Amino acid sequence: MTKPGIVAAYAEPSDMAFASGLLAAAPAEAKAFVAFKTVSERSDGVIPAKYRELIALSAALTTQCSYCLDVHTRQALEAGATREELAETIFIAAALRAGAAVGHGLLVQKIADAAAKPASA
Repeated sequence: MTKPGIVAAYAEPSDMAFASGLLAAAPAEAKAFVAFKTVSERSDGVIPAKYRELIALSAALTTQCSYCLDVHTRQALEAGATREELAETIFIAAALRAGAAVGHGLLVQKIADAAAKPASA
């Protein structure tokens, strides 16, 4: 049982102080993750840096990762993204997230139809 109020707030910039402990607690996984993240976010790829950051920002908006939002918003701006591009990215991510809910709604309909059918003998 946890004590009430043991964590006063979630997702604060100061929480990044826990990163080194997390990496140390699972070194093999951390090494693989950092290598994957590094190659995925490289600057020498075919996709220009600004577009990479807008794509990353869209993913961060969809996954709702506040740390990623912070990093990729700043990096997108540094790569030359405008406030208008950030705004369009926000709405693209919102539309995709809403679309996913509709897509999952199709699955709900499928499950409901299957549940309504009598079991085969």
